[in-house]
Amino acid sequence: MSRRRFPCLGLVLALTASSLAASAVAQGGEPAGASTGGGFAPPPACRYARTVLGGDPLHAHADLLLDTEFGLPPTPDPPDLVSVRAAGFDSDHLVREIVLSDLSALKRDARAAGLALDVRSAYRSFTYQEQVFAYWVSRLGEAQALRVSARPGHSEHQLGTAVDFGSRGGPAPWDEEDWGRSQEGAWLAENAYRYGFLLSYPAGEEERTCYDYEPWHFRWVGRDRASAVQAEGVPLRVWLWRHMPPR
Repeated sequence: MSRRRFPCLGLVLALTASSLAASAVAQGGEPAGASTGGGFAPPPACRYARTVLGGDPLHAHADLLLDTEFGLPPTPDPPDLVSVRAAGFDSDHLVREIVLSDLSALKRDARAAGLALDVRSAYRSFTYQEQVFAYWVSRLGEAQALRVSARPGHSEHQLGTAVDFGSRGGPAPWDEEDWGRSQEGAWLAENAYRYGFLLSYPAGEEERTCYDYEPWHFRWVGRDRASAVQAEGVPLRVWLWRHMPPR
């Protein structure tokens, strides 16, 4: 099923290190980046709350830790949205222009490897996500919808830097048993970080990512950061929490 990945337009806001640290301290937890017992403090356990974050979304997009608790308010669309057609895809989904160069390179190299990638969803607005979440609640009930659908304000798609991929000409990846085992899905899982993209919700990490496995959903954070996260071998949510400096 298509779950929380729907095409649309709209929004962004940012998480600063101090706002995340202050939020953690206010809840009686460790500030982001603080160490315990000689290691990094783990991210907080997944819970369904509404902590609205502040900051500069256009410049701090890669620092935003969006999950079932930390989220974004409604804001204007980013001013630099462009169609993924400019990166060689056959759809009109939108991404921020800063993603375009790496998305084009990813598309080119996948095609050179004999793969046919498609973009099934990209930028979404707060308002559209309200509709998406309400739909899945009506279909699945609230408890299951929370596992597979981001509430408005909590979707990485609102950053304009998250992309849902699929196989061109094939069914929607969420309608397959495990799109991650397809040629395109397997290639992305191994290579996407080289182009600045990370798999946000890997298999077996649901308790740390707060959402079910989604082999099609990749978030662009830039090549240097993606390589650093890949080297540590942890989900992006965990890495962002670890590397937020203490307040």
